[in-house]
Amino acid sequence: MSYQLYQIIHVFSVIMLTGLTFSSLAAPSQDNRRFFLMYSGIFAVLSLVSGFALLGIGSFGFPGWIIVKLACWLALASLGGLAYRRLEQRRALTIIAVLAVFISVSMVVLKPF
Repeated sequence: MSYQLYQIIHVFSVIMLTGLTFSSLAAPSQDNRRFFLMYSGIFAVLSLVSGFALLGIGSFGFPGWIIVKLACWLALASLGGLAYRRLEQRRALTIIAVLAVFISVSMVVLKPF
């Protein structure tokens, strides 16, 4: 597969994961819990696999900004499930999600280390 196709898959799956995470944080209903958890897991795996494929194809090695992005990915992937277990902490979880997305995008654009 080409580099551009992996980029499309990666960006799309990250956007979908982010949207599903914020949706589950906004309205954690038990009726839609299975849907949000299932699809956020699928998009989390897709973003991880396509991200590592991009690393392999692009021959970037394993720079430090990738480690920061992995930590942000882990935070974002786990926040959707936490929204259903910790209803009283949704505001704090939303702030963590916003910070994870901000830091992740900053790492991609700046590549500081």
